[in-house]
Amino acid sequence: MIPKIRVRGLRKTFGDKVVLDGVDLDVMPQTSMVIIGGSGSGKSVLLKCILGIIEPDAGTVEIDGTDITRLPAPERTAIRSRIGMLFQNGALFDSLPVWENVTFGLIALKKIRRSEGRDHAVDFLSQVGLADTVRDLSPAELSGGMQKRVALARAIAAHPDILFFDEPTTGLDPIMGAIIDGLIVECVKELGSTAVAITHDMASARRIGDAAAMIHKGRIIWSGPAAQLMESGNPEVDQFTHGRREGPIQMELRR
Repeated sequence: MIPKIRVRGLRKTFGDKVVLDGVDLDVMPQTSMVIIGGSGSGKSVLLKCILGIIEPDAGTVEIDGTDITRLPAPERTAIRSRIGMLFQNGALFDSLPVWENVTFGLIALKKIRRSEGRDHAVDFLSQVGLADTVRDLSPAELSGGMQKRVALARAIAAHPDILFFDEPTTGLDPIMGAIIDGLIVECVKELGSTAVAITHDMASARRIGDAAAMIHKGRIIWSGPAAQLMESGNPEVDQFTHGRREGPIQMELRR
């Protein structure tokens, strides 16, 4: 079976700093992959390279067998339109009401008219457990958990076949985090999508992931079932997942 996403030899540097140093990663169709790693390990840069937001220095990123790093801009944009994204802090537009946030991509891609957006938003809001009374509120009137739900509704609105989640439970209490994770699992299954999430939250990683991988010093050092994260047998992974101060991973100090 061809991986939905196949990354090989991905490299990215910023000045003298090597962020990605030959990343290899396979994400199979209709599975959820979680990527863990410390701050500055390259998780977000990897995600942005797959999305096409950042141009890698070397390597390939294949979606459905096509290397998108070598595609002309229009074809790359077409592939990107099949991807939904839940940003770490929601990234809602403060000046727009909830319904317009949810349907922003659909209107921008001319899949629906703006006059239809308010009614369409109700369907997506209901999928993430929000009542239709929320659609006319502004993001500032919502709690953190509700903002995450609205951002998730926006991510699934175009029925993407790939979904990316950047720290989906950041800033949420444990109960709300579990609720958001449950909604993510339900939405991914209902859409039949392939999902990639980056997270520091080990409980979240095990809830939403079928597979998992750890990135350290710009490389994938371990991959396997998400259920094995806490007993991987890899010293770096075990130190990270159990939050141990002592171990092979040493905090780098800036000078």
